[in-house]
Amino acid sequence: MQNKIKPFVKWAGGKSGLLSQLNKYYPLQLKNGEIDCYIEPFVGGGAVLIDILQNYKIKEAYAFDINIDLINSYNVIKNNVNELIQQLEKKEKEYLQLEAESRKEYFYEVRKTYNSKKLKEKEMSVEKATQFIFLNKTCFNGLYRVNKNGDFNVPIGKYKNPTICDKENLKQLSKLIKDVKFEYGDYKESQKYIKQNTFIYFDPPYRPLNITSAFTSYTKENFDEQNQKELAIYYKKLSDKKIKVMLSNSNPKNINVEDYFFDNIYNEFKINEVYAKRMINANSNARGEISELLITNY
Repeated sequence: MQNKIKPFVKWAGGKSGLLSQLNKYYPLQLKNGEIDCYIEPFVGGGAVLIDILQNYKIKEAYAFDINIDLINSYNVIKNNVNELIQQLEKKEKEYLQLEAESRKEYFYEVRKTYNSKKLKEKEMSVEKATQFIFLNKTCFNGLYRVNKNGDFNVPIGKYKNPTICDKENLKQLSKLIKDVKFEYGDYKESQKYIKQNTFIYFDPPYRPLNITSAFTSYTKENFDEQNQKELAIYYKKLSDKKIKVMLSNSNPKNINVEDYFFDNIYNEFKINEVYAKRMINANSNARGEISELLITNY
């Protein structure tokens, strides 16, 4: 039996730990084999995409993200996994044989090179994907964050023996996603692929529960409350076309029971709660269970 395929990167808000709960909310039509097309407009680490591709027969799948380097990495895994593995193995070997101080120098050199070249749309670069994965596996908490110039600015992490090249997982993932179309673009780009019998899962940047939790910026453009409201309008538009839609977001009632932000903008839909462990938090004591919202139109 093949091993369970995992996301190739750690991702803030990644859904690996929530899959057993999310599964229960997938539309019945998916489980009955009536869904032909799956779309994920904020693919991130891709845990739900991987889960659906491994467990259900889908004829077409499309994934989008406005992180161009993330999309490049998916396309490299899909089209050029052997060369990627070669380069990652080389980086892993070089990095792991170094002492702490030299590892630091190596990490910041890779980060500097990574930031010095910006990808163009539709460009594919194995080198850039290698740097992206290396930084993700060795940086603090596997966090992806950029500054206002779009430069990756997460410091080095304290891992003694990080797995930089998970060869078997990358090979299996490459096979699994061979027919998925990965595109750089915002969630509205997904509409060109929508047809009847489509299931769409939205996992946008979460609305922060408080000021200090607003630390993650995956791209230099932030996703604010106005963006959340625009997404809710788009969600309703798709629902009106009888498309099956599911959306995750933070539950503001964890902090303030009087906060009805999502109740108001998704007032026509089913608002369910799932429970997540908050993994990305500098204070390990603050990584307890917290409820998140899962909004469906079915």
